[in-house]
Amino acid sequence: MSEKTVHEGRNVKRFREMLQIKQDALADALGDDWNQKKISLLEAKESIEPAILENVAKALKVSVEAIRNFDEESAINNIACNFHDNASVNYKPVFNSMEKWLEALEENKRLYVALLKEKDEKIALLEQMLNKK
Repeated sequence: MSEKTVHEGRNVKRFREMLQIKQDALADALGDDWNQKKISLLEAKESIEPAILENVAKALKVSVEAIRNFDEESAINNIACNFHDNASVNYKPVFNSMEKWLEALEENKRLYVALLKEKDEKIALLEQMLNKK
């Protein structure tokens, strides 16, 4: 049996994505020395320096051990237990009925038609302005 290889960078990326945090936002949370490119490079590293991993874990509000020992089930449990800031983590998904879905589709259609009408009105106004010249 082969031992499971831990890719800490990939695990950081998984946590970040589950928390719906962009690389830029994580970079901001880590300080002025960080940017999106540096986060991207960090997520590509198999092994992350302990001090950096600790700071990243703190920014993501998860434990270092959770990142090192990542698996989907324990990660979701860790987030559920440790992420307390009214973020939009949805533990009880709501599935809308087909009727609600069709209502939303109809509303989107109405908005699209209104935008097209507004565009046509602007085009007509511009044509009038050009004809006056």
